[in-house]
Amino acid sequence: MKFWQSISWAETDQLVDLARFAEELGFEGIIGSDHAFYPKEMAPGYPYSDTGYPPQTAESEYPDMWTSCAAMAAVTSRLRLVCGVYVLPLRHPVEVAKQAATLAILSQGRFALGVGTGWMKEEFDLYGVDFASRGRRMDEMVEAMQGLWTGQFYEHHGEFFDWDPIVVSPTPSPPIPLYFGGAAPVALRRTARVGEGWIGVGNTLEDAPLVLGELARLRAEAGRGDEPLDTLVGLYGDVGLDDYRRLEDLGMTGGIHLPFWFAFDGPSSLGQKKRLMEGFAERVLRHF
Repeated sequence: MKFWQSISWAETDQLVDLARFAEELGFEGIIGSDHAFYPKEMAPGYPYSDTGYPPQTAESEYPDMWTSCAAMAAVTSRLRLVCGVYVLPLRHPVEVAKQAATLAILSQGRFALGVGTGWMKEEFDLYGVDFASRGRRMDEMVEAMQGLWTGQFYEHHGEFFDWDPIVVSPTPSPPIPLYFGGAAPVALRRTARVGEGWIGVGNTLEDAPLVLGELARLRAEAGRGDEPLDTLVGLYGDVGLDDYRRLEDLGMTGGIHLPFWFAFDGPSSLGQKKRLMEGFAERVLRHF
């Protein structure tokens, strides 16, 4: 099993140092996150809490994924990079295809595009994108981006996007892995059908095996049971080495060290973050 460090809500001016340190400690990769803004008034639409509100606050930082990943890639040589997750339906597939291809090449293949449909309706309203159809929009975007990444002239005529033959350069090689986030049945089916990876939103030791089992079942149903699937799971609670080994046997390939925000209940210094990472590396990472 490999281990990833979440940098959700970490202070932007610390990201380069955190990436260097994560690589030094032996972490497999860094997982960021994405939102365009934080509204002063928000409807309770967050699906992973009892209140309907997310754990972040107005002071939680969301740096641009493309810029921050490029900066972290430039100061590392092995560390992998993924967004967990990029709100894909807010954007245009041509724009995302070019950005992702550029980052994949500059990072020498260390970038995976983690995407999700999003949950914050206020973002979609501001962008002028229909919230109700975001799932269909994302599915169409994935198909369109895969066509654009071939490096050949590609035309697209769908429900949301329409263009005559175009070519987008540069072309990523090998193809960019697509990781999907979310625990809803539709997200798991999407992962099984077209994904190379799945990113959990945070699971308990009790529900993680259920999700892993469902993913395995859906992959087999989709005819992809023999293909590898990267499963990146952040676990809540007191998790020991035996727990990680048991989940590894069930198909979990990556453990996520949860965001610093949870450990410190808000912002923290670079030194505090490094000490927390060192402790996790000593307790867990070095035993795998």
